[in-house]
Amino acid sequence: MEFKKMGAEFVGTAMLVSAGIGAAVFAGKDIGTLGIALAFGFALLALVYAVGPVSGAHLNPAVTLSFVLSGRMKVGIGIQYWLAQLLGGILGAAVIVVVRSQVNGVSQQLYGNNGFGELSQTNTEIGGAFFVEMLATFLFVFVVLAVTSRVANSAFVGLTVGAAFTVSYLMTIPISGGGVNPARSLGPAIFAGGEALSQVWVFLVAPLLGALLAVLVHALVTTERQAAADAAAVAATPVAKSVKPSGKRPRNKRPARR
Repeated sequence: MEFKKMGAEFVGTAMLVSAGIGAAVFAGKDIGTLGIALAFGFALLALVYAVGPVSGAHLNPAVTLSFVLSGRMKVGIGIQYWLAQLLGGILGAAVIVVVRSQVNGVSQQLYGNNGFGELSQTNTEIGGAFFVEMLATFLFVFVVLAVTSRVANSAFVGLTVGAAFTVSYLMTIPISGGGVNPARSLGPAIFAGGEALSQVWVFLVAPLLGALLAVLVHALVTTERQAAADAAAVAATPVAKSVKPSGKRPRNKRPARR
């Protein structure tokens, strides 16, 4: 088992969930939708650089699914990631529940859970919540797949992914409370129980379908053949031509004897 990678995904997901829903529970009235979205986005940005070198910082079952479906990750490792992420999401939500119970002036009914109908800020029904969750996850996962390809500039991965995550939450918070991540949605729903738990399937299924759609579109727009073509273009430059493609050092020719 990939213990270090699983540990990074577990801890990273717990930190992401606790940071995001913590901002929603403790400061949601003051910072509003923009503030909560930025909290999630900046938390993910930091974690990409913190745990990315260990596990790739998926921190989201939808992202892991996209890597499995696109052939970048084996199914067995993907399952390990999913387990670590879901458990991390539950831990992150549990931390907020414990802290909330010790803070005066914070409603004990706030869990940072997702929902539709009466649990939605805009009273959006199930169809609207499902669609926006799928669309936002599609946009986010497509960006992740694009910026983690071999032709992308890895130095800006964290900034790009964090920005895309922020935008996805700006889209979804007013409608569904901001899901886009099954691990983020499951933890708070378990502690909230009742209607929140009965609705959580939407926030598990819709992001996974969005990830599937992102894989299909990414395969059409930026395929591995495009990456190979870019590599070939680099190899065709005058500098690259001086290096043999085989990577073997040329043998030094012995000077001819007179």
